[in-house]
Amino acid sequence: MTEEVMETYEIGAKEKTRWLSPGVAGIGLASFLADVGHEIPTALMPGFFTSTLGAPAAALGLVEGLADGAAGLARLGGGALSDDPERRRGIAAGGYASTAVLAALIGLTFASWQAGLLRVGAWAARGFRVPARNALLADLVPPEACGRAFGFERAMDNLGAIVGPLLALALVTAVGVRTAMLLSVIPGLLAAAAIVYAIRYLPRLTARQRQPIRLQVRPLLHGRLGRLMLGVAAFELGNVAATLLILRASRLLEPTSGQDTAMQMALGLYVLYNVAATVASIPAGRMGDSRGSTMVLAAGVLFFFLAYVGLAIGPTDLGLLAICFGGAGVAIGCVETAQHASVASLAPAELRGSAFGLLAGIQGFGNLAASAVAGLLWTLVSGGTAFLYLAAWMLVALAGVLAASISSERFSGRILG
Repeated sequence: MTEEVMETYEIGAKEKTRWLSPGVAGIGLASFLADVGHEIPTALMPGFFTSTLGAPAAALGLVEGLADGAAGLARLGGGALSDDPERRRGIAAGGYASTAVLAALIGLTFASWQAGLLRVGAWAARGFRVPARNALLADLVPPEACGRAFGFERAMDNLGAIVGPLLALALVTAVGVRTAMLLSVIPGLLAAAAIVYAIRYLPRLTARQRQPIRLQVRPLLHGRLGRLMLGVAAFELGNVAATLLILRASRLLEPTSGQDTAMQMALGLYVLYNVAATVASIPAGRMGDSRGSTMVLAAGVLFFFLAYVGLAIGPTDLGLLAICFGGAGVAIGCVETAQHASVASLAPAELRGSAFGLLAGIQGFGNLAASAVAGLLWTLVSGGTAFLYLAAWMLVALAGVLAASISSERFSGRILG
C-alpha cells in the first residue's frame, strides 16, 4: 500500500469516528439558514395574501392545502431520485436554491393567484430536497452516530424556526413586507451554499451504472423498518399542525385575557414549543445512539399523548398551557430525530433515498389527515374532542413503536444466540 493511500485511509478512519464533521456541520447550517429564509415569507404570507392582495381567508386555506399536498408528492418523487448517490447531491443543492428564489418572489406579486402559484412551487421544491438532504447526512456518518447527527440537524432546523419569525418582524418594521420577503432569498441561497460545502466532505463516488428512477416501497415494508413505518404512520395520523395548538391556546386564554392578548400569549407559547424542540433534539440523538432510536421515538410519542390530553382538558392557566406546549416541543424534538436516525440505520444504503421519501410522504399526508379530521371534529363537536382524538392516535402509535422495538430485540437475540 502506498504512502498516499495509507494517508487517505487514516483520514477516512478519523472522519468516521467524529460525528460532528465539517460535512455534518454544513448540513446543519443549511437547515438553519433555510428555515430562517422560508419562515420569513411564511410568517408574512397570511397578512400579505389577505390584506395587501385582498384575497379571502378561504383562498389562503386552499393555497396552504395545495402547498402541503405538493410538498408531500414532491417528497415521494425526490426519494425515488435520491437513491442514486450522485443525483442526490444535485437535488439537494438545487432544491435549497429554488425554494429560496420562489418564496422570495412572492414579494413581487400583485395578484393572489401569482402568490399562490409561487407558494405551491416553493413548498414543492422544499419537499423535493428533503429525502436528498437526509440521505446525504446518512452518507456522512456511521450508523452508530446517526442519532447525534440527525439530532444536531433537527436542532438547527428548529432554531431557524425561532429566528425566522423574529427576523421577519424586524424586517417588516425596517423595510416593509414586500422588501422583507425579497430579502428572505439571502439566507436561502446561503443555505444552498452550505449544502455545496457539505457535499465536498462526502466519500468520493466510484464509476458505476446510474440507478433507474423508481420509488421502491415494497422492499422497505419488510422486517424491522417496515414494522417501524407502521408505528410512524399511526403517529403522523395524530400529529396535528402546530397552528391548531396555537388556536387552542388562544381560545382557552381569550375569556380572561381578551383576543389580542390571548393571541400574543399563544404565539409566545409557540416560541416555547420551538425552543423546547431545539433543546431536546441533540440529547434525544445521543440517547438514541446509546439506547436505541425506537425507545426515543416511544418517549416522544408518550410526551405528545400527555400534551394532547392536557390540551383536551382545556386549562385556562398560562403556566399549565406552557407545560403542555413545552412537553409537545420536547416530543417533536425526540420524534423527528428518532424517525430520521432509525431510517438512516435500518434502510439499505442503495435505498436510502426511497426510504426517506417514504418517511417524508407518510409525514406529509399523515399531517394533512390529522389536521383535517381534527379541524372537522373541532367544528362539529369541540376543541377538546379534537385533541382527545389526536391523543388516541398517540396511544395506537405508542403500541406500534413498542411492538417494533420488542420484535427487534427478539430478532437480535436470536441472531446473537
